[in-house]
Amino acid sequence: MNTALDIAALVLILAGALLCLTAAIGLLRFRDVPSRLHAATKPQVLGLILICLAIALSLRSWPVVAFLVPVVLIQLATAPLSAHMIGRQAYRNGTIDQQGLYVDELSDSRQTPPAAGG
Repeated sequence: MNTALDIAALVLILAGALLCLTAAIGLLRFRDVPSRLHAATKPQVLGLILICLAIALSLRSWPVVAFLVPVVLIQLATAPLSAHMIGRQAYRNGTIDQQGLYVDELSDSRQTPPAAGG
């Protein structure tokens, strides 16, 4: 049983490291801010969760799990918030591609849709 848990922990560490690597590559390769934000938050958070699961499986200790749970929860809470703040600032600075936006909810000159039925 210990060998199976160690192999599972190894696979989780490798998968988490691969996701973190793809996040880093995405930050370097993508050109616009929204794409970089997706690369910075989504695979990185999942990679951290997989690595924390691997640590919990490898050490098999409740105090370690009690330490890792807040780490994961804080990461889940702060990653979307920081991505939102960076995206908002990029919009304000004008570094975001306006033509690439499908819906521009922050524009002052938004067109209101016509009323239904009339």
